[in-house]
Amino acid sequence: MNEQQKRENTLYLVVPCYNEEEVLLHTAEVMLVKLKRLIKEGKISSKSKVMFVNDGSRDNTWNLINALCKQSVFFSGLSFSRNYGHQSAILAGMMAARAHADMVVTIDADLQQDIEALDDFISCYMAGCEIVYGVRCDRDSDGFFKKLSANVFYGLMHLLGCKVMSNHADYRLLSKRALDALAEYKEVNLFLRGLIPTMGFQSDVVYFEVKKREAGQSKYTLKKMITLATDGITSMSTRPIQIITILGFLVSLFSFCMIIYCIIDWFSGRNVPGYTTSLVVSLLTGGLTIFSLGIVGEYVGKIYLETKARPRYIVESFIWKEAGDEAEDMKEENGD
Repeated sequence: MNEQQKRENTLYLVVPCYNEEEVLLHTAEVMLVKLKRLIKEGKISSKSKVMFVNDGSRDNTWNLINALCKQSVFFSGLSFSRNYGHQSAILAGMMAARAHADMVVTIDADLQQDIEALDDFISCYMAGCEIVYGVRCDRDSDGFFKKLSANVFYGLMHLLGCKVMSNHADYRLLSKRALDALAEYKEVNLFLRGLIPTMGFQSDVVYFEVKKREAGQSKYTLKKMITLATDGITSMSTRPIQIITILGFLVSLFSFCMIIYCIIDWFSGRNVPGYTTSLVVSLLTGGLTIFSLGIVGEYVGKIYLETKARPRYIVESFIWKEAGDEAEDMKEENGD
């Protein structure tokens, strides 16, 4: 209880948005109701906010965020100069919020991640956790292809040495202490699902049911999932390089055995042309060589981007109001 009393409770919800005009107003309404209820119950401070991060949307998303920020002090907005990607949007929101918040929860704009789980997130934080992971209970709501691709994604990540939590996307709570530690990581190649667990703070898991998307379509296409998996593997693990080394050794061993076999054939007088054998060996060796060069090239490319040290994102606009008029926004909740 003493630990709980010591912990401050200003909460910021960081919501990455990319072309979310269809669902944004409904999402804002649901989040505002939830925020006010948590404030009324004394679980969070009246200084808490919802921070929308516009990831270079091409629709009316940023104009809607602007309007929401004018309507209520509980809303804040940040906009990129262009589309930098989901991971950069999450990071930018967390870094902007850490100057004002004691805890930050990242949540998607489609409301598929159950917002009612916030109560459990806050309870874990108050109990001393610095990081709380939201993990979906099951994938029953997903179609066959979505379920298959997700299982392949997590299986591949684990196989190649990237330690990620299965069925955990980016619904999580980070304390100010964890955010300060995360700010020390400077890599350009972002993979927060693998990066955050490496910090080693006290953590816990909250399970939640996935809801149906309120409107619009998912922005995580197959291409983006493949890109995310590639970024995760190349930024968090060197196991693919080790696999290439093993494959190289096995192919060399196979080639050596073939040389011995050919020499024995030559001395025994069974000097058959062996067109098929030569073709198979050539194709196998060539294919593995090209594949290996591709993997090594991925790592070299990442090193190239890291050495450039370009900014991970550029913020074009930032809207944040002092939390001095919370009472005005709470009037309708109290019936005044």
